[in-house]
Amino acid sequence: MSERLVVIGSQWGDEGKGKMTDYFACRADMVVRYQGGNNAGHSVVFDGKKYSLQSIPSGIFNPKTVNVMGNGMVVNPVSVIAELEKLHDQGITDYQLYISDRAAMVMPWHADLDGAFEAKKGKGLIGTTKKGIGPAYSDKYSRVGLRMGDLLEPEYFAERLNAALEIKNIELESYGLPKYEFQPVYDRYMEIARILGPRITDTSKLINEALRSDAKILFEGAQGMMLCIDHGTYPYVTSSTPSAASVPVGAGISPKWIDNVLGVAKAYCTRVGEGPFPTELFGEQAHEIRERGHEYGTVTGRPRRIGWFDAVVARYVARLAGIDNWALMLFDVLSGLDTVKICTGYECDGEILDAPPSTIARLAKCKPVLIEMPGWKEDITDVTEFEDLPQAAKDYVRKIEEITEVPVGMISVGPDRKQTITISEKLANF
Repeated sequence: MSERLVVIGSQWGDEGKGKMTDYFACRADMVVRYQGGNNAGHSVVFDGKKYSLQSIPSGIFNPKTVNVMGNGMVVNPVSVIAELEKLHDQGITDYQLYISDRAAMVMPWHADLDGAFEAKKGKGLIGTTKKGIGPAYSDKYSRVGLRMGDLLEPEYFAERLNAALEIKNIELESYGLPKYEFQPVYDRYMEIARILGPRITDTSKLINEALRSDAKILFEGAQGMMLCIDHGTYPYVTSSTPSAASVPVGAGISPKWIDNVLGVAKAYCTRVGEGPFPTELFGEQAHEIRERGHEYGTVTGRPRRIGWFDAVVARYVARLAGIDNWALMLFDVLSGLDTVKICTGYECDGEILDAPPSTIARLAKCKPVLIEMPGWKEDITDVTEFEDLPQAAKDYVRKIEEITEVPVGMISVGPDRKQTITISEKLANF
């Protein structure tokens, strides 16, 4: 039985990872977030209450679970403090949270530059959340960024801050943006160090100690694989790699520990932001699914674009991330439709493609090859066993398994933890 589980998004983000990570976090000794930043919002619902998280791991609701923000993240400490204060106001006060001393920091100028970059792109804008995530990762790889551990050494932090401001103020000025003065920034971040300092540590050591003790560890990704900087619909992507393959680097562990990957996918598709979306629906049917699924961004409130389930994407992601099982989310949203459809291939310039092309120029030409199946009218929100689903619903699940060659291990039939059908024995025993 595996004691490690990676949960990743398998589409364009917003697949319902929050529910799945919360579902397993109840049983996990440790939950580790290994990439992304506070641009990745997800909602968790239990006991009739809804909680929204952006960068804090989903295990925060279980006092016994150790929550880790790994070195692969870019951490906005101001946002972390605001999240913790909001959770406190909602009665979540007993938790364990640690932040990697090697995680890059999102600084105030990163959001300024993010907005300026988007404004300059005109029609070619990416549709970022303007949270500064891309510029923070850019500074990390340009080696001019600051890291969370720097906050623990005031003199060193001052040196790094001065060096960063010399470069970033030139950039800000070039965009007509206000520059930052050293002292106000330094004072503010020393106060942040006072608040978060006890939580900043070598999280790689914590995680490896837990691995050697056979603890149950959940690795939580952000966004979805089609927003991966390497394998997604570039340039309409995020600035990190949500794949299970990035867990070892982003968490500071050996690849040998990764052996159970759950791909979270909606029973249909959505995406936020710009870029080609081959199965996209428009009009009344898209509106109906959007409203029934409450398809609006957790962080931005933007309406999500709606499309049919894309098995081309699912097969591609399963190959890249080594997915062992699907968690099919928001399955209940499809109830009541006369028919449901699945995209089995892309037609492009007279050729049928079984994987997404590398350029958006070609992807924009792709037309979905769709199969149509009967829908079901029954309310399935109280169903707890796969065999109790309507026959048409079971046929839809089996067709997804057949086309993607990956079994469906879990099905969500509502937002609450209890509204979950677990089929996989391996997942049931985590």
